[in-house]
Amino acid sequence: MNANQPSGFNVERLLQIFHQKFGSNDNTIQQFFAPGRVNLVGDHTDYTGGFAFPCGIDSGTLLLIRRTNNNQFRLASTNFDLSVQLSKDQISNDKKDNWINYPLGVVDQFVKRGFDINGIDCLFSGNVPNGAGLSSSASIEVVTAFAINHIFQCQLTLMDLVKMAQAAENDFVGMQCGILDQFAVAMAKDNHAMFLNCKTLEYRQVPLALNDYTIILANTNQRRELNESAYNERVAECERALQLLTPRLPIKALGELNEQDLASHKKAFANDNIAYKRAKHVVSENARVCAAVQALEHGRMDEFGQIMHASHDSLRDLYQVSSEPLDHLVNAARAQSGVAGSRLTGAGFGGCTVNLIAKNTSEQFIREVGQTYQEFTGLKADFYAISPSAGVRQVNP
Repeated sequence: MNANQPSGFNVERLLQIFHQKFGSNDNTIQQFFAPGRVNLVGDHTDYTGGFAFPCGIDSGTLLLIRRTNNNQFRLASTNFDLSVQLSKDQISNDKKDNWINYPLGVVDQFVKRGFDINGIDCLFSGNVPNGAGLSSSASIEVVTAFAINHIFQCQLTLMDLVKMAQAAENDFVGMQCGILDQFAVAMAKDNHAMFLNCKTLEYRQVPLALNDYTIILANTNQRRELNESAYNERVAECERALQLLTPRLPIKALGELNEQDLASHKKAFANDNIAYKRAKHVVSENARVCAAVQALEHGRMDEFGQIMHASHDSLRDLYQVSSEPLDHLVNAARAQSGVAGSRLTGAGFGGCTVNLIAKNTSEQFIREVGQTYQEFTGLKADFYAISPSAGVRQVNP
């Protein structure tokens, strides 16, 4: 297999589907890939200008794309039934809660910036579980932006594309996410995680030297319906916390706050305990990210795992974005020998847990956690051993 060729895709079959849906023309079909991502520590900190510690995973979105020059945009997926054909002046979010909005939002960003995107055929195929909190949406957005930038020679930087992908989700989809997901999907590096300052966008690639440990994702298969009300409510609560603190402290973002200053100004939250709990999670989670990076760099895996535990507890109790199935998965994992750490990953409200476990216990972990989880919830969890993988790229045929 080619070094940059993602695994898990039957490209010959995808090319057949592409021709069945879109027919033939003289332009070349090109291939691009963007991974999903898992956040090891540091959730719900990005939109407050805090720290995060994500890595790319070896699943994602493969895009087959062809320029058409007919001012038509045809989009289809092997994962969803809905496909569309529309012209530039028909681009609008009129398909609520649908995958189509992610690539359309990106096309909309290029059009708004004055680029002459004069027609494309796109076939998307993803092997990231949809709705699992592993950034399948950001994967679609980033691969679309990267591919359009390449085939239309827009000469935008990768950072430009990251910001456009985020803007597509904020302005077109209506999800007020921070930049974490799009940044991680674009900038990921093989066998590394990135220590990211979400305010300055400074980042450092940190080798993921797991040695005798491995990372296993466990999908609750509780559909993660991350709608605007649930997520955007948390964004608004953090904004309220910031507004209560700015008359007292010289900060412009909640991510600048430290635990000591929050404790000193707790009285500011006398009438808003919810905002206080959200702020407490943010400042403690930022501290956990910094401690986790140090623990990893010094090979202290038990300490890293304990930080993961504390992160989940904070997301459950202070930020209130866990769910019963997520908590059952985490509790079942923590009861197993060989588990260093377990926590929900991503935005919560369902989705996946990320687990740091001893390699020689992985089969036992999957068997026993899966059985316990099914007994408690009636749901069947799916498990994935992941390899930290590279970010968005063109795939050579």
